[in-house]
Amino acid sequence: MYKKKKRSWVKHLDFILLDMLAAELALFLAIFVRYEGAIIFISRFEHYTLYQNLAFILPFLDLTGVLFTETYTGILRRTKYQEIPATIWHSLLNFLGVLIYMYLMRTSFLYSRLAIGLFAFFMVVVSYIIRCGWKRVIRQRMLKDVNKTSLIVVAESGTVETCLSEIAHSPYMEFKVKGVCVVDVDMTGQEIGGVPVVASSDTLFEYLRTNVVDEVFLDGNTRASEETLAGRLVEQGLTVHVSLIHTDNLMPNRIMETYGRYIVLTTSMHIASNRQAFIKRVIDIIGSIVGLVIAFIAFIIFAPIIKMQSKGPVFFSQTRIGRNGREFKFYKFRTMYIDAEERKKELMAQNEIKGNMFKMENDPRIIPIGHFLRKYSIDELPQFWNVLKGDMSLVGTRPPLPDEYENYALHHKARLSIKPGLTGMWQVSGRSDITDFEDVVALDTEYIQDWSLLLDLKILLKTVAVVFGGKGSK
Repeated sequence: MYKKKKRSWVKHLDFILLDMLAAELALFLAIFVRYEGAIIFISRFEHYTLYQNLAFILPFLDLTGVLFTETYTGILRRTKYQEIPATIWHSLLNFLGVLIYMYLMRTSFLYSRLAIGLFAFFMVVVSYIIRCGWKRVIRQRMLKDVNKTSLIVVAESGTVETCLSEIAHSPYMEFKVKGVCVVDVDMTGQEIGGVPVVASSDTLFEYLRTNVVDEVFLDGNTRASEETLAGRLVEQGLTVHVSLIHTDNLMPNRIMETYGRYIVLTTSMHIASNRQAFIKRVIDIIGSIVGLVIAFIAFIIFAPIIKMQSKGPVFFSQTRIGRNGREFKFYKFRTMYIDAEERKKELMAQNEIKGNMFKMENDPRIIPIGHFLRKYSIDELPQFWNVLKGDMSLVGTRPPLPDEYENYALHHKARLSIKPGLTGMWQVSGRSDITDFEDVVALDTEYIQDWSLLLDLKILLKTVAVVFGGKGSK
């Protein structure tokens, strides 16, 4: 699943919040200086309510200015000298908003002119300092490629250098070009403009299967072959950006975007709007906080029992595979003896699922209390920490083990094109009766293609019914 690039004001939500904070701090400093610190002693400050109302309205004035102007466009590319007039302009808009507010409320004569003047001055100074400081932090993170999507460029030898020069070397892009595939000449192992050639046309799909790749940029002149390639890549769960291509045969989920100075048509299994992605993350955060409270209560009740029945830690951590092949630490209450992983090899012959998963009725590695914890999915509660961290979502696809992932066919990777989840389509569709991994992949792919916030809500409600009905993992 692909999330559309953010509009300017959403993309810079951090700067918006920081500017709001700067305005509040500027007002505080202005009152503190004007009234010689009387604000600290509220009982001695006769104008407290007046300035309190102004402090309350400031964030709304700031947000109104943001919605109707483009003051944050190119903010990361601006130098500290270019930031001065930009900060003054933004502060001026806020100050005009304050004046309009005072006029409409007919309270302008009650405010100290010196306090309002100091407020305007401090707003410029504080905003400028905060903006420059935060940009420094962001730039350092960007240079380290933190949170950037991994992009592979597919191009012909005649156009690859121009293509890479346009999109590969800007440190402020939301993606990082990790490699290039030259389709008409085998140049594997070489470098073009500092970017390694990681595959040829013959080895591209094997490279995509075995490496972390989020998106593929297609650039070239062979239109028919590009359309076929784009279709195959989308089927594997990858997001594809096609440079100026006829798109009659592509999937209907497509949007026009700009990558570098290229106009591309982006297609994916499903494209979420920024609003949908934001709401999903907010739900994840709220749900994970509630879940961690429940997990703490469960820890108090079950931790002593786990320790009594089996030596070892209460929590079990394991490396799992997340979105597009990323590894992360996965947490559960321990329900098995500590040698469970070693004994798994002995039990593989009794695996009840055909394919790249393991499931066994009456697994002898499970400790006595483990059956109860699994039946009611109590062992899954520590994964709310993974949700809060952003490794997982409340609803998604279940993350595989590394050894399972190594055996994935290319089309299996489609189920990893979104964050893994605590629950999902498979878990509420009779998971105890599913014995073929291909059926799991089909359900997960269906979820990704049909995803909506309403579908997530339905799955969450069904999950509650499944858990309380004692139909959890056995």
